[in-house]
Amino acid sequence: MRRVGSERWRLGNLLMDMSVAADLSAPVGLRPTFREPERIAAWGFSAALIAAAIYVAIHLVGDIQTAGESLSALTFAILGAALALALGFEFVNGFHDTANAVATVIYTRSLSPTVAVVWSGIWNFLGAAATAGAVAYAIIALLPVELILQVGSAAGYAMVFAILISAIVWNVGTWYLGIPNSSSHCLIGSILGVGLANQLMAQVGVATSGVDWSQAEKVGKSLFMSPLIGFTAAAILLLAIKILARNPKLHKAPTTNDPPPWWIRGVLISTCTAVSFAHGGNDGQKGMGLLMLILIGAAPAAFALNRGMPDRDVAAIVRSIEDVAVVAEGRAGAPPSIEAARAQLGAALQAKSMDSPESAGALAVLSRKIGADLSAAGTLKALPREDARQLRSDLYVVGEASKILSKKGAGLSEADKSALTTAASQTLAATRFIPDWVKFAVAIALGLGTMVGWKRIVITIGERIGRMHMTYAQGAAAETIAATTILTAQHFGLPVSTTHVLSSGVAGTMAANGSGLQWRTVGRIASAWLLTLPAVICLSGILYYAFLSLVS
Repeated sequence: MRRVGSERWRLGNLLMDMSVAADLSAPVGLRPTFREPERIAAWGFSAALIAAAIYVAIHLVGDIQTAGESLSALTFAILGAALALALGFEFVNGFHDTANAVATVIYTRSLSPTVAVVWSGIWNFLGAAATAGAVAYAIIALLPVELILQVGSAAGYAMVFAILISAIVWNVGTWYLGIPNSSSHCLIGSILGVGLANQLMAQVGVATSGVDWSQAEKVGKSLFMSPLIGFTAAAILLLAIKILARNPKLHKAPTTNDPPPWWIRGVLISTCTAVSFAHGGNDGQKGMGLLMLILIGAAPAAFALNRGMPDRDVAAIVRSIEDVAVVAEGRAGAPPSIEAARAQLGAALQAKSMDSPESAGALAVLSRKIGADLSAAGTLKALPREDARQLRSDLYVVGEASKILSKKGAGLSEADKSALTTAASQTLAATRFIPDWVKFAVAIALGLGTMVGWKRIVITIGERIGRMHMTYAQGAAAETIAATTILTAQHFGLPVSTTHVLSSGVAGTMAANGSGLQWRTVGRIASAWLLTLPAVICLSGILYYAFLSLVS
């Protein structure tokens, strides 16, 4: 069996080499040596995977038991399958996207392929582990409010499975064809598809059943602009390097398998490290957001609220919620019942309007209810576990309603707007959290994924974008811009595509260098960029409808 597997591996490499050789427009130059991984590396990889699975299982069960949650065997099975899919998406993301980070150091001979992917995997792990989580919830905010609130329902599970399966299928398909496609596009398209399907299937009069288009526009702009920034900025940086750093060695392509001078090699390894760290931080968060949705749906007592929040922060939430109630009561009509208030606020969130007296009255009633519940419990840890899901939903609704009222409410003073904005921020602190073990699980999936299947995309980036071999300056310029763009977007909580930023950066350096572009490859990348959203939207929408039909 081992011999058969080894022969298949060699055959796959041979076919890939033939496909590159058959491309008459491939750049002329010395190609890196891609060696078969040692057997000890495969054993180490398997051991790390098993150890990570055990670590995740121990912490998952421990958190559930600590919260006093009791799950049925069926719920545990569904939870396990959903977690496996979510981590599988991050694993695929690792070997699909991170190949972009290592292509430049491999093709400039700064690192050997094996060392490069292991190094990149380590820094992907560290980037994901160090993240704060802003991007995670920017992605989740694209979902319809009702599915976020009812994630533990049949519709919630159908949503999660449809999103993950459609994203994984498209990601693996483009990887197989060697096309540098965006995992971010895949995931966002899957979320939009579920939202649209949910809207089309909703009954007339049902509130909050569509996509949050304002959030979709914000995310779409960041995804659309980042490749343009990558192309233009990398081209400008390369031209600047040519003017400021005239050392001929910097602007030559490798002619042997020897590494470049130490100072050039240091720059290229540093930029590869930065891109890997930035990719781990930005893309890793997308899987974290989905993991948290799955955990909240299956075990709300353990994961719906940040039960580790300090008492002083809970007291601050109570004060800010009471401030919201005061502001709302000044604009309110007759106070409704609690259930009527929840329904009224649901409709208001769908309409993105909080100007009516009825909506203000509902906000006042629900805010007072939350304040009373939190004051009675004293801490989130002391809150009865059966109340966790509902309190999370109420906090989410009040936070979103406060945000809308602060931005669009007429006749509000600056003090009132400040109180509403503060409340919206503090309610998020109680619901938007990511346990350390979840960060570790995503980080290890992304890091291990980096070390598998990277060759297809590396060859496309290194050999099929430009007509000439990549120079040292080109590699440094493309990766410097990619790392800067991704880290900046992460700071502002915006998802961007590492694939598109880096590949467009490489294309920008080729254009600026006069190397010429292989338009066939550029066209394939552009086609994938244009087709990903509509294709994955349709696929996830169909899967959501099919899964929901099975469980309804």
